[in-house]
Amino acid sequence: MARIVYGVSGEGSGHSSRARVVLEHLERQGHEVKVVTYDRGVKNLADDFDVFTSVGLHIVSRNNKVAPLQTLLNNLQKIPQGISVLQELRTTIFKQFKPQLVLTDFEPLTAYLARHYDLPLISIDNQHRLRYMEYDCPAALKFNRDVTVSVIRAMVPKPDVSLVTTFCFGSVKNDHTFLFPPLLRRAVTDLTPTEGEAILVYLTSGFESFIELLDRFPRERFIIYGQGDAGQRDNLHFKAPSKDGFLRDLANSKAVMATAGFTLMTESLALHKPYLALPMEGQFEQEINAVFLAQMGCGMHVASPTEEQVATFLYRLPEFYEKLKHQPANDNQALLTKLDRLIEQFTAV
Repeated sequence: MARIVYGVSGEGSGHSSRARVVLEHLERQGHEVKVVTYDRGVKNLADDFDVFTSVGLHIVSRNNKVAPLQTLLNNLQKIPQGISVLQELRTTIFKQFKPQLVLTDFEPLTAYLARHYDLPLISIDNQHRLRYMEYDCPAALKFNRDVTVSVIRAMVPKPDVSLVTTFCFGSVKNDHTFLFPPLLRRAVTDLTPTEGEAILVYLTSGFESFIELLDRFPRERFIIYGQGDAGQRDNLHFKAPSKDGFLRDLANSKAVMATAGFTLMTESLALHKPYLALPMEGQFEQEINAVFLAQMGCGMHVASPTEEQVATFLYRLPEFYEKLKHQPANDNQALLTKLDRLIEQFTAV
């Protein structure tokens, strides 16, 4: 069995949700795994796995737009802590544990140390589809695409193999990239979806302008996450964060209106929920996720939502339901089987 270091981004919960699927599989296979993550990753994984707490980057947003200056300043403040963590990571994980292989879900410290110690590096994420997959990009997003690809290249120097999860498939640019359906956690695959009456809304904090739009649809019931404390105002039901409660509301919703993060979008598609995507402006991956969604006919995307656009989405729900009927079933096993073969290949004596 292999000794593996698994770096997991702690920005949001999507990376750690995917990593949990992989970690549970690695443990069943008998591998010894050290997880390196931070923030949400620690919160979501530390109770069940051997976790080294690292430090990482975060995006700051205001009213569903990336705040570049605040993002830069906040992350620059972490440099001294990052240097200290890097030294500890080298000593306690890479020198003492002596891994044979490094996996990374968009976590840069483990990726760079893999290159430093000449260890095989496998990326498992959705970000590398933007780097290694062919797709049509709207002209207005091409500058953001080029910047994003440069960031991905800087975060994860060239992996030996990239296992890429995607809900929209294209041809790959090299022979070390492999595309797979999104990995779905058991908490999602165990759900039995129903077509309820409420619309699930998930927004970044500070997106009050969209909440004001929802006030104009009194006949609809909205369950809203991401806006602070629980409470109710007419047909708007605000809920506090809750993993199980959120998934129940998702499974029983009529539709979803939310930011265009990869994990929530793929879980919604798997549960056959029409999706109104509200991509964070300046966050290219969310912007292109929203474009892919519209191309598939499973929902709409709007950059600056209006009352008319929300009304159009609601009117088109039957059309989206029909498209969602033909979504293929997700299969985690294909990626996990490929990973097993790669581990055997890279760690064979």
